[in-house]
Amino acid sequence: MRKSRFNESQRQAILDSHLKGHKTVEQICEEHQISPATFYKWKNEVETERNDDKRRLKELETENLRLKKMYAELQLKHEVMSEAVDILKKMQAQRKRRT
Repeated sequence: MRKSRFNESQRQAILDSHLKGHKTVEQICEEHQISPATFYKWKNEVETERNDDKRRLKELETENLRLKKMYAELQLKHEVMSEAVDILKKMQAQRKRRT
């Protein structure tokens, strides 16, 4: 992911200029050469950080995603191991029949 050319305090200053009603979103985006999507993304991040419930929900969603990925990996490993055990049992059964 590309690093932003704006640090946190610069982002906050840009957002504050809109919140104070000095400039429109279009004017701010044109002045700082950012897209409206970037502006609204920054705005959403700041609002999420300020709201404890939203921040906690975001943390839980991130943790849930991590756990789902971990579960999926473990399930795949289990399936592979189960198939390997089945193949091994079949091979042992064939050896017993030959002897």
